[in-house]
Amino acid sequence: MQSNDARTLLQSAVPTAVAGVVAVVVSGVLAGGKGALGATVGTLVAGGVMALGLFVLQRTARSLPHLFQSMGLVLYVVQFLISAVVLAVFRDTTLFNTRAFAFALLAAVIVWTGAQTRAHLKAKILYVDPESVDANAKKSAPAGSAT
Repeated sequence: MQSNDARTLLQSAVPTAVAGVVAVVVSGVLAGGKGALGATVGTLVAGGVMALGLFVLQRTARSLPHLFQSMGLVLYVVQFLISAVVLAVFRDTTLFNTRAFAFALLAAVIVWTGAQTRAHLKAKILYVDPESVDANAKKSAPAGSAT
């Protein structure tokens, strides 16, 4: 994993973890132990799905850069579907409070998406490799030019 990818992961995971802690505390106060457990599971599911998506997207960018943008769109749809399937699977569970689970999952996804957007906007990633531009300029110089 490149350093800017690790930085993006960190800048997305930390705010999501903070939001998860807030969700656990609020759910614990409002719905008791089952609410706190539901918020914990919801935050972990959202964080796992989003982190896996970031990993897949960065791997795609490295190996198949021409598919990066379309893969990003497909990835967000798949993340949404995974979240919907998890919500449907745990809809009738009695292990934890399902409302706390759903709201924590939603909050974690929103916080992760916002933090990841901010991380990408703040990242200083070169769009052009300066070394390759200089090498190409030397190769494409017209004959007889002073370089």
